[in-house]
Amino acid sequence: MSEELKQRIRDKSLVHLITTPEKLVPLFAETVKRTLNLGWSGFTPVGYPKVMPKTIADYVEQNGLQGKWKFNLYVGASTGAESEDRWASLKMIDKRWPYQTGKNISKGINCGEIRMGDKHLSMFAQDLLYGFYTKEQGGKLDYAIVEASAITEDGNIVLAGSVGATPEIIAIAEKIIVEVNTALPSFEGMHDIITADLPPHKKIIPITKAGDRAGTTYVPTDKSKIIAIVESKMKDSGRALRGTDEDSQRIADHIVAFFSDEVKAGRLPENLLPLQSGVGSIANAVVGGLTDSPFENLTAYTEVLQDTFLPFLDSGKCKTISCSSLSLSEEGFEIWWKNYDFYRSKVILRPQQISNHPEVIRRLGVIAMNTPVEFDIYAHANSTLVSGTNMLNGIGGSGDFLRNGYLSIMHCPSARPSKTDELGISCVVPKVTHVDHTEHDLDVLVTEQGLADLRGLSPKDRARVIIDKCAHPEYKPYLTEYLERAEEATKRAHEPHILTETYKMHINLAEKGTMRFWK
Repeated sequence: MSEELKQRIRDKSLVHLITTPEKLVPLFAETVKRTLNLGWSGFTPVGYPKVMPKTIADYVEQNGLQGKWKFNLYVGASTGAESEDRWASLKMIDKRWPYQTGKNISKGINCGEIRMGDKHLSMFAQDLLYGFYTKEQGGKLDYAIVEASAITEDGNIVLAGSVGATPEIIAIAEKIIVEVNTALPSFEGMHDIITADLPPHKKIIPITKAGDRAGTTYVPTDKSKIIAIVESKMKDSGRALRGTDEDSQRIADHIVAFFSDEVKAGRLPENLLPLQSGVGSIANAVVGGLTDSPFENLTAYTEVLQDTFLPFLDSGKCKTISCSSLSLSEEGFEIWWKNYDFYRSKVILRPQQISNHPEVIRRLGVIAMNTPVEFDIYAHANSTLVSGTNMLNGIGGSGDFLRNGYLSIMHCPSARPSKTDELGISCVVPKVTHVDHTEHDLDVLVTEQGLADLRGLSPKDRARVIIDKCAHPEYKPYLTEYLERAEEATKRAHEPHILTETYKMHINLAEKGTMRFWK
C-alpha cells in the first residue's frame, strides 16, 4: 500500500478494504453458473478500470477458461483496447452495451459471438438507471468496477478523466470495486455530477450556460457497497491522434464560412453558440479552423475533448468546454499535464446523461457537428452499419445532439476508397442502407465539394442541392439522372425512388469492389 493511496482514501473507515486484484478474481467464478452483469467506468479510452479487467483476463487465459467465463458488460462508451478488446479476444463478453471500439470486439459482434445493443448515449445511462437492461436481476448490476482519483471523507467516489454513465452504474451496482489510480494527479474539482432522478419527479436541469455548475464534484456513493479497493498505476491509453488532410480542411473551411454568413444574416451571435464536435480528422479540422477564425469568446458543450481543443483553449478563443471525457491522444495528455492548472479551470466533466441531454442541448442552442458513414439525396444519414449490416462502433451521442441542436451539421468526404478503387465508395447515395438520423433532424450536409443548407427545402429541392453541392463529380451525373428518372417513374412523388435500383451502387460495391458500376 503506497502512501499516495492512503492519502487518496480520505474516509479511513475504508482503508481496511485495500487488497490486491488477484485476491478478487474468485468473486467472478460465479459467472460459470450465471452470466454476471458488470458495469465499468470510462468513456472512450479514459477513466476506465485497468487493473481488474487485466487481472481477470490473465486468469482466464492462464486457466483455459476462454468462452467459459462470459460477462454482460455495460460501459458509458468504449474503453481501452487492452481491456474490453482483449476480453473479446478471449470470448469473455456475452452482451455489450451501448458503444465500443476495437477490432476483436467488432469482429465478435459481426460474427454473432457478442450481442451488442446500440443506443443513444444519453438514453443508455437513463435506461440503465431505470433497470431496463437487467430486468431479470431487479434492474441491478452484480459489480461496478470504477477507476477513481480519490474517495472523500464521507466515502463518495471522485472519478478520473471521464464520467460517462458511472454515476448510474454506481447507483445500481450491488457491489463496488474501486481502483484508485495514483499514477495520475487527482481530477478532483473538475467534475459536475448531477444525480439523475426518476419519473414522475424528474427535476429541471439548471444549466443555462456551458460553464454552469449544478452538481457535486464527486459521485454520491453508498459506501456500504464498496467491497474492495485496489491501487492502479496504469495510465490511460488515450485515443490515437487523427490528423487532418486536404479534404478535411476544405470541409472545415466550408463550415467556418457558413458560420460567418449566419452571423452576418443575424441567425447566429458573433460568438456563435456552444459547439459540439464529434471525433475524427474532420472534427479536428473544424476545431482547428475555429481556432484560426475571427470568432471570439466561444464555448463548447460537447461529449469529448479531443487534442485540437487544447490549442483552441490556449488561443483564448474558447473560454469553456463542458464534456464527459478527455478523449486525448498520448501526445495530447502530455500537453494536458504540462498545463493542467490552466486547463482544469476551463473544463467541466459531466455525466453523459447531462452532457448529452436533449433538454440542455436545446436550451443552449448547441451547434452539432458529426461524421456519418453515408447520407442520401433526401438527407437521411447512416452512422453505424456499413452496407446496412456490419456494425462499426455505435451511434454514440451523435443522435442526442443532431436531433436537438440549434444547427445540425453532418460532414464527411464525398467519396472514400475501396480496396480496388480510389473513388470506389460514394458517401452520397440514392438511399442509405441504414437510417440513424432522419431527414427531419439534419439542417446542413458538408463534403469537401461544398455545403448544402437544407433548411426550408422540400425533399426534391433538398436532393438537387445535396447532389449539386456535396456529391463527388464522378457520381454526380448518375445521382442527377437517378433523381430525374425516379420523379418520372413515380409521377413526381414526394420522395421518389426506383425501388429496383435504390441499392444498385451498394450491390455493385459488394460484388465488384466499387460503386462505379459504369466502370
